[in-house]
Amino acid sequence: MSASAPASTTRRAVIDIGTNSVKLLVGDVKDGFITPVHEDSKQTRLGAGLYTEHRLQPEAIAKTATAVANYAAESRLQGAKSILVIATSATRDAKNAQELLNAIQASAQLPVRILSGDEEAEWVFGGVMTDSKLSAESLFIIDVGGGSSEIILGENGHKYWSGSFNLGSVRLLEQLKLNDPPGLAALETCRASLRNFFVNDAAPKIGSAMHRTGKKVQFVGVGGTATILARVEQQIDTFDRDRIENARVPLSKLKHDLESLWQKPLAERQQVIGIPKKRADVILSGMAIYEAVMTHFGFDEVRVSTRGLRYYALLHDH
Repeated sequence: MSASAPASTTRRAVIDIGTNSVKLLVGDVKDGFITPVHEDSKQTRLGAGLYTEHRLQPEAIAKTATAVANYAAESRLQGAKSILVIATSATRDAKNAQELLNAIQASAQLPVRILSGDEEAEWVFGGVMTDSKLSAESLFIIDVGGGSSEIILGENGHKYWSGSFNLGSVRLLEQLKLNDPPGLAALETCRASLRNFFVNDAAPKIGSAMHRTGKKVQFVGVGGTATILARVEQQIDTFDRDRIENARVPLSKLKHDLESLWQKPLAERQQVIGIPKKRADVILSGMAIYEAVMTHFGFDEVRVSTRGLRYYALLHDH
């Protein structure tokens, strides 16, 4: 059992139900600052099969409800005084989301707050802003999730544009229906689809917001795919926040790794240092989204933040 938080701090837990995985963050909060105490992630692939029928599948619901119950128990063991459960893209898109909420209520006795796309973008930005190294910069932030991607533009700690797009690593992977190994021809098809998306959907919405400041804009990635990019770059098989946040992944390196991975079968991708075995399928589409964003908007490198919406969620008095 973890030691309890000092008297002047509040220990809180957030359980984040994503399209690909359920994540836990337990942290001590004091005067707006967060000290992580315990973090974990369990892949439940809640979005599997969602994009054909717009319904969550029974097996995925059961796995997710069990993961939430286990994390709720772990949060209490860690001394959390409150537990907030949030859900994002897959849950908000599903016609039968109530089945998941009922299953979680039965297994964990906790309500679930479903975030809208706009709220998710707002919380991602708030989480990134807890890093003092980024809060004074001009930023283009993207959180590539399993079912959606949130893009946020901000400067000096203030958000001036945000949007949520139905583009995610699980959603794209299910649309592509790849062979094993996928091969370069399939990658070119994926790239063409993403170019079309950014030209016709994302870029017109972002418009001139990219150019409102004369400062150099830094490109920041948040979420599982971004963390894996940094881990591959740093050649680390563990979660090391300092090394991940100090990593800078050049577009040239990302392109090289992307083309290499699309030519490897799943069994070989699972052996690559930095890629968790259960993420070796979805990393293909996640990396392709990063390449497309960087190519379209002219970024030559991505830096990674490990602080997303869960960090911001901890700041809420819940």
